[in-house]
Amino acid sequence: MVNTTNHENGLRIVAGVALSLLDLTNLDEKCDAAAIDQLCARAQTPYGNTAAICIWPRFVARARTILGPGHPVRIATVVNFPSGDMQVADVVAEARDAVADGADEIDLVIPYKALISGDETAVTEIVRAVRAACPTATLKTILETGEIKEPALVHRASELAIDAGADFIKTSTGKVSVNATLEAADIMLSVIRDSGRNVGFKPAGGIGSVADAALYLRLAETIMAPDWPIPSTFRFGASGLLNDILVVLGGGQSANGTSGY
Repeated sequence: MVNTTNHENGLRIVAGVALSLLDLTNLDEKCDAAAIDQLCARAQTPYGNTAAICIWPRFVARARTILGPGHPVRIATVVNFPSGDMQVADVVAEARDAVADGADEIDLVIPYKALISGDETAVTEIVRAVRAACPTATLKTILETGEIKEPALVHRASELAIDAGADFIKTSTGKVSVNATLEAADIMLSVIRDSGRNVGFKPAGGIGSVADAALYLRLAETIMAPDWPIPSTFRFGASGLLNDILVVLGGGQSANGTSGY
């Protein structure tokens, strides 16, 4: 990804890559129509577009009206969010309605509490059901790794989601005390590699700087392959990362010290 020893140039390259991989997110409880309008505008920067916006289902139709059919900024929304404990039928209906409103991507919270209690079937059932209901949408499964905690269970959750048809596995909702970590990323990326399937990875929550993003990109390239992180295989879920990306692309310094580049 970065073939330079110059720290500033390296971070600028990383910033450009991160921009193209960003799911610019607003899942604030106080989000309103004006905030969605602003989010859609912010996703289209002078340096290029973000990969997607990620918003509440109730705003998908408005975002689609703003962005229009086939817009390069994709629309992602969340279902079974953030608790992960809705009934399967309700989650399927939520996902189906979102796609009808114009969502390109569905970020589904798995029933992680059930998994922690030993119920693997609950994970398989809901992922398969949403996959079947929304066959054309990109399906990202949120594992909530900060709540699962145990490495072996993060590993198993990743396997279950992939086997049930997920297009991406995602770390977190961003609504708990521990969100994306490099430790969880290592496990999840290793499961993707070992699966042999074309599945993507999305770290989400707590990634606020280009320097942070660089660490995840480096890890992904180490485990998978150089230049593996592209929009179809890698996303960042973040609300604040764009601010730092724009600072760095504008010639400023990343807010988080050094990334090793």
